[in-house]
Amino acid sequence: MRKSELRKNYLEMRKALSIDEVALLSENIFKNFVDYFKPFPSQKVHIFIPIEKFKEIDTHIFIDYFLSRDIRIFVPKIVDTKLISVEIFADSKFELNNWGISEPVSNENSEVLDFDFVITPLLYCDRHGNRVGYGKGFYDGFFETLYGKTKKIGVNYFNPDENIDDVWENDIPVDYLVTPTEVLSFFNNGLE
Repeated sequence: MRKSELRKNYLEMRKALSIDEVALLSENIFKNFVDYFKPFPSQKVHIFIPIEKFKEIDTHIFIDYFLSRDIRIFVPKIVDTKLISVEIFADSKFELNNWGISEPVSNENSEVLDFDFVITPLLYCDRHGNRVGYGKGFYDGFFETLYGKTKKIGVNYFNPDENIDDVWENDIPVDYLVTPTEVLSFFNNGLE
């Protein structure tokens, strides 16, 4: 199936979720992430702030967990059409940008490229790690800059069942997908 069809279908499926379903599914995704990856103090995690109107996974659960365990947290911010990483702390200030997305007030790019985990928003991910996002390409550009050991992890409410037919040369897949029911690895065609 083409990205445009998948984007439309999965936006509709996400839109149909209730607030309670979003909370429960997000909690299950969080538990699967922690059980599988077992993050520990001093690791560096890049994670997105959810766009609530799009019913994105509630990553505040992750952020609270990381803060309580001295795991360093970085969040994306778009500055001059480029995605930068801003380190955040318990007392960091946030504001809504022009699109209604919560971002840190700070524009200070951490310049960190050796994250342990980059937890990535997406609308759909197939069984090869290919992603469908909102179509802006910010994460492909960001992924190109990361050190090789960084684990790129997609999080999604839905398990993959369709292949993406129009994967482009510059598309960079994720290494893992965490859903409410499983963690998929895409190394060696899904066999780690």
